Amino acid sequence: MTPSSPGVSARMSRQASKDTGVELAVRRLLHAAGLRYRVEYPVPGMPRRRLDVAFPRAKVAVLIDGCFWHGCPLHATQPKANAEWWRSKLDRNMARDRETTDHLAAQGWTVLRFWEHEAPEEVAARVAAAVTRANEGEKKG
Repeated sequence: MTPSSPGVSARMSRQASKDTGVELAVRRLLHAAGLRYRVEYPVPGMPRRRLDVAFPRAKVAVLIDGCFWHGCPLHATQPKANAEWWRSKLDRNMARDRETTDHLAAQGWTVLRFWEHEAPEEVAARVAAAVTRANEGEKKG
């Protein structure tokens, strides 16, 4: 497929796929709360897939999805140029997200997915609560 314009091509190539501003803000808040985590952690049993933030011992996976790339119901847009190709691409992204979530859940992970527009403070609070619950369950078992 050829880009619809050199400008579009340049813009898409600069799009961050990891260490986005939201991811960094959430990670800073989690670290400040005393939580230690892994970044870009490989999804167990799924080559070429990674978790934005992972708590492997607690089995908590955190993914912060971009509104455009993952089909946010509030903010997703539909490109007009190469519309059919983009629709297929974005549908594949969403299918891969569901497959990853289902795979992790089947392995006993708690999967937390957030949109990039969600407030980092709220995301970090929900993640911290999930990790605390998982660690408490581990102590009881």
